[in-house]
Amino acid sequence: MTDVTDGVLHTLFRSDQGGHEQVVLCQDRASGLKAVIAIHSTALGPALGGTRFYPYATEEEAVADALNLSRGMSYKNAMAGLDHGGGKAVIIGDPETIKSEKLLLAYGRFVESLGGRYVTACDVGTYVADMDVVARETRWATGRSPENGGAGDSSVLTAYGVFQGMRASAQHLWGDPTLRGRKVGIAGVGKVGHHLVEHLLQDGAEVVITDVRQESVRRILDKHLGKVTAVTDTDALIRTEGLEVYAPCALGGALNDDSVPVLTAKVVCGAANNQLEHPGVEKDLADRGILYAPDYVVNAGGVIQVADELHGFDFDRCKAKASKIFDTTLAIFARAKIDGIPPAAAADRIAEQRMAEARLH
Repeated sequence: MTDVTDGVLHTLFRSDQGGHEQVVLCQDRASGLKAVIAIHSTALGPALGGTRFYPYATEEEAVADALNLSRGMSYKNAMAGLDHGGGKAVIIGDPETIKSEKLLLAYGRFVESLGGRYVTACDVGTYVADMDVVARETRWATGRSPENGGAGDSSVLTAYGVFQGMRASAQHLWGDPTLRGRKVGIAGVGKVGHHLVEHLLQDGAEVVITDVRQESVRRILDKHLGKVTAVTDTDALIRTEGLEVYAPCALGGALNDDSVPVLTAKVVCGAANNQLEHPGVEKDLADRGILYAPDYVVNAGGVIQVADELHGFDFDRCKAKASKIFDTTLAIFARAKIDGIPPAAAADRIAEQRMAEARLH
């Protein structure tokens, strides 16, 4: 355990990925809860970010994920124009086997103990019903069900925002904000991906899909007979002839040293978090002439929705805010061109500028 602590302290205090304001290790032995809450920044307001419930191989891996994800939320919330900093929580363990009401209530008490510095919501492994339970112990839980005063499923606006990012990419690259007649490949048609399929079909796009869960693929194919095609896996998808837009909508790391060299698409715009496996991938994409719409910018529809819940949820108001992802994405492409840097670096600069200005006030 000493090595884990040393690793955490090094990241927090001495590495470029550190700078977090607060990291809380939470334990409730009675329920089996082991969790990490990471608050990266409250410069713009209370830290906002979801709770991931995942069977991490080690505690060190769990802490590292919380640190990376919370930092990403600072940038996402800044670019979404929200008055929130970045935070993230991870619960260690397999949600299929250890998730319980007792555990979620214990977790809610830890969130409440932070006094509003951290606002939680759903993420991988947690759902609306879970947030309803957490909210019984804290006022700082969003993503609850409509019956409990919440906004419900945030994947609806996440998909809508990604679609706006795609439209902006099309405008920038082809001079027309539509995907009509374009071949778009979606990797992952679960929570967000299946909504994205609907937007693209309505816009007249040709859609190709893949997912590790065959039932998810079958659901789409059955609903849209003859309008959607499927390929065996992501490796086949990214090599698809004539593919113009690639949308990673599953787990992170989709853009890496193996995938980028063989990618046939001219645009990457998807809902997955942390798509760039390591620093430098954004330059590899640019060198190949592939336009990358930064993931944390285009997938911000969900966080826009859960943030609005704190003020009394209004779907139309949220959708209007999510529509601005189109303009934000175009602004990033313009900044990237002016500064001679990849769009991912341009987005970081704009987000960092907003956070820095907030600290001065």
